[in-house]
Amino acid sequence: MKYEKWSFGYWCLKKYVSFADWLIHKKTIVNGKEKIPKNKPILFAPNHQNALADPLAILLHTRFQPVWLARADIFKSKTISVILKFLKIMPVYRLRDGKENLAKNDQTFADSIKVLENNFALALFPEAAHSGKRQMLVHKKAVPRIVFMAEEKANYELDIQIIPAGIYYSHYWKFNRTVIVNFGDPIRVKDYLEEYQANPNAATLSLREKIADSIRPLIINIKSKKFYTDFENIREIYGKHFLSRSGKKFSPVNLFKSDQNLVRQLDKLETEHPQETEQLIFQLNAYLKKIKIHKLRSWVLEKQKNNFLHMAGNSLLLLAGLPVFLYGFLLNAIPFFTIDRLIRKKIKDWTFWSSFFLVAGILLFPVVYLLEFIALGWLLPSVGLKLLFVVSLPFAGKLAFNWYILLRKTIGRIRLFKLKTFRKKEYHELNQQQKNLFDQLNNLIPV
Repeated sequence: MKYEKWSFGYWCLKKYVSFADWLIHKKTIVNGKEKIPKNKPILFAPNHQNALADPLAILLHTRFQPVWLARADIFKSKTISVILKFLKIMPVYRLRDGKENLAKNDQTFADSIKVLENNFALALFPEAAHSGKRQMLVHKKAVPRIVFMAEEKANYELDIQIIPAGIYYSHYWKFNRTVIVNFGDPIRVKDYLEEYQANPNAATLSLREKIADSIRPLIINIKSKKFYTDFENIREIYGKHFLSRSGKKFSPVNLFKSDQNLVRQLDKLETEHPQETEQLIFQLNAYLKKIKIHKLRSWVLEKQKNNFLHMAGNSLLLLAGLPVFLYGFLLNAIPFFTIDRLIRKKIKDWTFWSSFFLVAGILLFPVVYLLEFIALGWLLPSVGLKLLFVVSLPFAGKLAFNWYILLRKTIGRIRLFKLKTFRKKEYHELNQQQKNLFDQLNNLIPV
């Protein structure tokens, strides 16, 4: 297969997956795309936290058909190998794959050079593993080694540009999440070639560190291992309040940047004031335990103003949107819940859930839609209505999910109203607990 050639089949699949990706996400924001050079060989180097979702975040939001380098053991099945090659994924053999197989990398590197010589894009995760956390792993040497070997084999004439990228998800696997893709300034491999010719190992380490340093400003990176989950909980319940302290308006990008600052301050707090951090975490977990008992979310307590009016308004919207919900739910529930149940039951590593859901979804939903069209299409008198029915199915499913989210939020507001009305003492205790926690955070964390 000629990886460096543009593929019409790949283009068609990319368009289809792009639509599925749009359905899954509430919002996708891409920053820094203008930094990607034109007419230059490119190697994308993104962080890796969410299995298949990460390469999709790169390839679906750039003009390229990037060729990914992946570990060779996933190519063992002939059928999977054919599929992976169609998807422009090349195998890289490691020592653990058998010393006798290392020579096969010569073909991979030869194909990589062809890709780069034709100003196409390679892509590789510097961490060489996904973490499932907002926490960057130690970088491996693969990216520097590959670009240096490619330059060396091409007589140092390629001028490869490494594009650091940071990928952020509001949630790793839930439907209707927000994703932010940040592209950083390109790293010119040419700047490291002189050092590479004098000392290959030193140049490899220098370039590896440069890539890591370039990715850190593009991601949320919670360094703490002891308090990772606690700091993530603080980010979720306190993040918007911390943003408001800075005087900036809410937007996904502003919140992302504010969260970057927040987790930096939390990591600093743990290092410089460990005792205060322990006390803060104790207070946090007591609060989280209490809101869980009352089956509430922290945001409901923060947004109490006009709670009754919100309940009434939401109830009217829910009532008006009920027919749309029933239409979308009934025609999408079977594939959605079938996939969801199977994945939760069969896939133990939750970091793969979103990946398997996407793959299963793009295969199963069209089949179900076809069956529903065969079963119900005859009821529609015209070709136009039949076409409208088919086109409406995925959109109705997304609207039904949004209706369900509104229902969940309304139920939360009703629970708060009942607590405030009938269990006033517990309500005031909970309210005070949140205030004390936020006051403590305000005192410990500078903006």
